[in-house]
Amino acid sequence: MAAKQILLITGGNTGLGYEAIKALYASATPYEILMGSRKISNGEQAIEKLKQEVKESSSNVSVVQADVTSDESLEKLVGGIESKYGKLDVLINNAGAGYDTQIQSGALSIREAYNASWDTNVTGTQVLTTLSMPLLIKSKNPRLLFVTSGTSSLIQTDLSEGMFARLNAAPDAGWPKQGQLNPVTSYRSTKTGLNMLMREWARILRNDPVKVFAISPGFLATGLGGVGAEQLKKMGAQDPAIGGKFIRDVVEGKRDEHEGKIVRSDFFDSPVQPY
Repeated sequence: MAAKQILLITGGNTGLGYEAIKALYASATPYEILMGSRKISNGEQAIEKLKQEVKESSSNVSVVQADVTSDESLEKLVGGIESKYGKLDVLINNAGAGYDTQIQSGALSIREAYNASWDTNVTGTQVLTTLSMPLLIKSKNPRLLFVTSGTSSLIQTDLSEGMFARLNAAPDAGWPKQGQLNPVTSYRSTKTGLNMLMREWARILRNDPVKVFAISPGFLATGLGGVGAEQLKKMGAQDPAIGGKFIRDVVEGKRDEHEGKIVRSDFFDSPVQPY
């Protein structure tokens, strides 16, 4: 029997992260899946749900505490993986957050919201990736994935069709701007920054065996940013399971020709995001 690949995914107890774990857990390939969750109790509840939905698996899944805004949490996490497994085969940087709605509501200032967005979506990802690199290098087939967003594309800020009609619509003249639909400015900017982070890691690891990707899973009804999954579905969002299966495909080598690029899921026209 093949040895299990050691796989860590942050933000794994909910949304896209949970669906990715579900797809991997249902795979014929055996994995030791480490479900990163800020709260262990939330991860434990997610695993109970997972085992009800997927009755049989060749993999094992366990929860690990992973708060990407805390260096202490990430250092403890990577230290535990090193002590128990001595390597890491796959790192999926999935944890992310959007705070734009909290700017609108007044719960956070612009600075507070932007700093929180960058800390979670970019800085925390960079800290974990850097800490994990010695363990990834020890793998025979290491993979490093960054979950980005279709909203981060610079080229597609010019599009005015489909969901981009809503994202890129210009409000009426004058100030202050009222009624702008679905503002995601801080979220979009952090994911654009994450794309460059991926490209930098692709450059840094060009002479190493680590395969690097960014995943653009599509417009999914995950409820990210507090909008709510049902509302997102009304706006045309897809089932998050589509994104989860897409991440599994990348992990299992079905997009290796696009290594070092931003790849998008099959329900888009092109497999490579035009950034």
